[in-house]
Amino acid sequence: MRSLIVTLGLSLLLVQGATWAAADSKPSKSRTKITHAAKASQARKAAAKSIPERPSYGQLAGLRSSTDALALNSSVAYVIDQDTNEVLVSKNDDAVLPIASITKLMTGLLVSEANLDLDEHITITQDDVDTEKGSSSRLKVGTTLTRGELMHLALMASENRAAHALGRTHPGGLSAFVNLMNAKAVQLGMRDTRYVEPTGLSSKNQSSAKDLATLVAAAYQDSLLREFSTSASHVVEVGRQSLRYNTTNRLIKNPNWDIGLQKTGYISEAGRCLVMQTRVAGRKLIMVFLDSAGKVGRIADAERVRRWVEVHHAGRGGVPHT
Repeated sequence: MRSLIVTLGLSLLLVQGATWAAADSKPSKSRTKITHAAKASQARKAAAKSIPERPSYGQLAGLRSSTDALALNSSVAYVIDQDTNEVLVSKNDDAVLPIASITKLMTGLLVSEANLDLDEHITITQDDVDTEKGSSSRLKVGTTLTRGELMHLALMASENRAAHALGRTHPGGLSAFVNLMNAKAVQLGMRDTRYVEPTGLSSKNQSSAKDLATLVAAAYQDSLLREFSTSASHVVEVGRQSLRYNTTNRLIKNPNWDIGLQKTGYISEAGRCLVMQTRVAGRKLIMVFLDSAGKVGRIADAERVRRWVEVHHAGRGGVPHT
């Protein structure tokens, strides 16, 4: 009898142990959700990598096949001495192309020149959501920040909803603001420039390197634009959250660079773009790079030009035009 009880007890233990083992082998619901989410994320990343970028306007026009003495990655390059207007680098500088978020320099310039209250609170609305490219933003609908904070994020971190809200809330509304952008371009002598909105998400915002050098020179005169565009990072309080934003231009954090004003830009139609006011070898320069190939191409071009100027800064002339 005792042996039978022991046998039954052992059998129960074995069955229960097997049940426990089976339970341990089953992933929890939370773990399953995390696993599925991770797999979905990996699938999306793989799909994104498999889809080639659409060719830029510059690429379609054959500009990327043009060569230059510095073997630059950008289809368009234009570098001038800010004080003398001496042209140091010139490559397809008359080509009119989409300029992406370089647009935000004009947006910021107009907001600053209007002398609007930078402490006025502005709320992000559904109108500020990107329907052009479907880009994401951490500024959710209903978020309220000051006009100054929105300017800071637009110029430093290229925040699209921030830039759109600045144009939307300008006296007269968005349509009047876009008219002001184009009027300012005419006033500055930017004959090849046209704007249709304040963010740069539209490929219809177009300009030439020469025109953008003019814009950089004008924007550089504004201390607020210099401060906001060259900021390395900024934290804004959104409800109970603190959101940290960082510059889109890695050269800002590079001690080898002395940058007075800058703006980056990217949409597929424009390629990667960069404009800067900087000091190199004692010279104040304005650099414009449009439709650069690869994620680091525009940065590599800026570095290449800087090294070239450091060697040839004693007034020996510029790079041959291409």
